[in-house]
Amino acid sequence: MSNILIIKHGSLGDIAQASGAIQDISENHKGDQIYLLTTKPYLDLFKKNPFIHEVILDKRLPKYNLIYLYFLMRGLKKHNFSKVFDLQNSSRTNFYKNILFPKADKVNWSSSITTLPKDTNKEEFDKLSVLERFDYQLKKSGLTTNNTLRPNFSWAESDISQIKKHFELNKFILLFPFCSPHLTLKKWPYYNKLIDLISNKYIDEYKIVTAPGPSEINDAKEINAITLLDNGRALDISQLTSLIKDSSFIVANDTGPAHIAAHVGAKGLTLFGKHTTAYKVNIERENFKAIEVTDLNNLSAEKVFERLNNILAK
Repeated sequence: MSNILIIKHGSLGDIAQASGAIQDISENHKGDQIYLLTTKPYLDLFKKNPFIHEVILDKRLPKYNLIYLYFLMRGLKKHNFSKVFDLQNSSRTNFYKNILFPKADKVNWSSSITTLPKDTNKEEFDKLSVLERFDYQLKKSGLTTNNTLRPNFSWAESDISQIKKHFELNKFILLFPFCSPHLTLKKWPYYNKLIDLISNKYIDEYKIVTAPGPSEINDAKEINAITLLDNGRALDISQLTSLIKDSSFIVANDTGPAHIAAHVGAKGLTLFGKHTTAYKVNIERENFKAIEVTDLNNLSAEKVFERLNNILAK
């Protein structure tokens, strides 16, 4: 039996996307111990993943913090990992490679760098979608990939029956009108107008709700929807995943909850401006679609409602 390490630090959307790759790594290493190195926001979440045996915390302190780096590397070396799958593929994780396996190739350290063909430009390779890059990386590392292109994030669910009972949720449309303050290009500004259109059409058939993150609770007050909290606190990722899966429909900006929706089979729409494309982040699925425009300010609530109404009518 060997010890295998997977590295995946975040973000939330990236965690959902990597679920299929993690499953494939585990299924190709039956009988081995699968460890995962991640950051604090996802530590407890990954402990629920059935394809991981043990989760290791990386505080991701600055690289010049030599004391922290020394103890992290010493702790990792104790496990005597026979192979590392770097699904973060960042400059930081490449730095870890140079410490742990300075002469490693794809046999010991699987990353987009070590698996990249010599005649391929990484800039060109990075034009592929996220999941295509994962799939290529794992196949070049000798793995059979049955799940990488079709990740399933349902393992993250938890029981939210009490929350649904408290808010009397049966049929509900779930909105995610938020985004990071430094990514305002992702924010569509017409959610309240969309809420009016939904309410006028469906009256009381659907409750309209939103589930803000910890830093979005005040922003939720500007949205004319029921704010779902758990005893005044934001839902955790597992609760959020279950809420998304149980919803009748999702409308979201291109943020973590949209990626969860795509990979738990939820029905809905995500709205894209010019920041990236739906293809690049592999967000479209059978039930979950994207509207792509050059400027989200020019995407009308009527257009989004038309798509929503057509999908709900099926």
